[in-house]
Amino acid sequence: MTERIEGHGGELALAALRAYGVREMFTLSGGHVFPLYDAAHKTDFPIYDVRHEQSAVFAAEAVAKLQRRPGLAVLTAGPGVTNGISGLTSAFFNASPVLVLGGRAPQFRWGSGSLQEMDHLPLVAPVTKHAETVFSADDIPRAVATALTTALTPHRGPVFLDFPLEAVFSVGDAELPAGPQLSPLEADPDEVARAAALIAGAARPVIIAGSDVWTGDAVDELRAAAEALTVPVFTNGMGRGALPPEHPLAFAKARRVALSNADVVVVIGTPLDFRLSFGDFGEAQVVHIVDAPSQRAGHVQPAAAPAGDLRGILTALAEHPGDRVDHDDWVAQLRTAEDAAKARDAEEMAAETDPIRPARIYGELRKVLARDAVTIGDGGDFVSYAGRYLEPAQPGTWLDPGPYGCLGTGMGYAMGARVTHPDRQVCVLMGDGAAGFSLMDVESLARQKLPVVIVVGNNGIWGLEKHPMRAMYGYDVAADLQPELRYDQVVGALGGAGETVAKAAELGPALQRAFDAGVPYLVNVLTDPADAYPRSSNLA
Repeated sequence: MTERIEGHGGELALAALRAYGVREMFTLSGGHVFPLYDAAHKTDFPIYDVRHEQSAVFAAEAVAKLQRRPGLAVLTAGPGVTNGISGLTSAFFNASPVLVLGGRAPQFRWGSGSLQEMDHLPLVAPVTKHAETVFSADDIPRAVATALTTALTPHRGPVFLDFPLEAVFSVGDAELPAGPQLSPLEADPDEVARAAALIAGAARPVIIAGSDVWTGDAVDELRAAAEALTVPVFTNGMGRGALPPEHPLAFAKARRVALSNADVVVVIGTPLDFRLSFGDFGEAQVVHIVDAPSQRAGHVQPAAAPAGDLRGILTALAEHPGDRVDHDDWVAQLRTAEDAAKARDAEEMAAETDPIRPARIYGELRKVLARDAVTIGDGGDFVSYAGRYLEPAQPGTWLDPGPYGCLGTGMGYAMGARVTHPDRQVCVLMGDGAAGFSLMDVESLARQKLPVVIVVGNNGIWGLEKHPMRAMYGYDVAADLQPELRYDQVVGALGGAGETVAKAAELGPALQRAFDAGVPYLVNVLTDPADAYPRSSNLA
């Protein structure tokens, strides 16, 4: 029997949100959305507030990523919504099922110049899967259910609703949504069989698994397929940790050797973008496995491109009935390259140089991070080192900005991670440039008793810009920051604690103090500005 609910717009919205598994709200206070706060307050629905709306959306995205269910941000009208658009865009690029509820000026006097009167939809529509203004309280539960179903349907992504003042403050009644009713998208079996035959028949196949393997709850199926076909696995994004580092088919350091020599490259649950040379792997054939037809690359012609439920596709690969080439020699060749690279990395992570090299920071972090620690990257050059030197041991423990590359995710992601995992280590790896975007939200963490560790690689420059610009032009501009700035003192003033580290030998004890502190704690590490992460440009 269908249940009907009655209440003001905030109560109707919250009832629908609960039906879809939403369990908390991230927000920055605004009068246009008071009924949502009222509904939450009266039912002990947790509210976490921030100092900048971008952090609310990033926190909601962290929940969506880590828990594989909708995350909720509530933003007031006008500048509240526009301040959250970078977060929405990141969620769009990351396929994160985030719902942003926006306030809106009253419709009955639209065009008269009400406070923060603005039509948000043209701004948010390009970076959401669904955007709608809900003009009636009675229609709010239906709109919430439609938006969240859309957000959760692969390929997942953010959605947006805004409520005019009179709609959210009015009383209405409606049917309570039943919750998500999603059916797996079945891939074309012929396309799956073609992919399986290519992989099984390859002499030197490689798998690259990305975030959608985690989001689609296909981690176990990935392992089963890799083991059944004996294929080495590399990962990116939230695919990291899908195979633990000690797994015989897990690789991280030998990617260049693997991709230079592979005859079949299997990319699963991640786009063929700049992170993967735009899908150009020389003479290798490409198998691109995605969770929806919309994610098939338009700029590459793969040899096979199954699209659908990743669990079903990977299970079919594991159960491939045809002949299989022995890949043991290929795996052994890559293991030799992997071990040699690990030995080189170990030397770099133990470097005693002063100024401190970034690699040494990650060498010390590896000693104190638990296997289930959540590590968050918010930065450019400094976080590039994290991708090289840290190897997540479990899936669902790595958060980075993703292909949109937006700085400022750190404190919002930290809030969402701490809410998700109250008993785990949460460690934010932040460049000193990125610190300028969101560090004020340490106050939000401290005030709401959400301790995290923040490690700042402080080289006093915009590292990804200064060195390339100098190489291109012989000079650089707009690339310097204040050297040796005391970000730890900023955190102390905001209710946390911290310290500055200038000697490599001081790193280990400082990190241990940070994880023992029980408050937001920033370790401000002065690093060598001449040390830049080596890379070739494939931005265009």
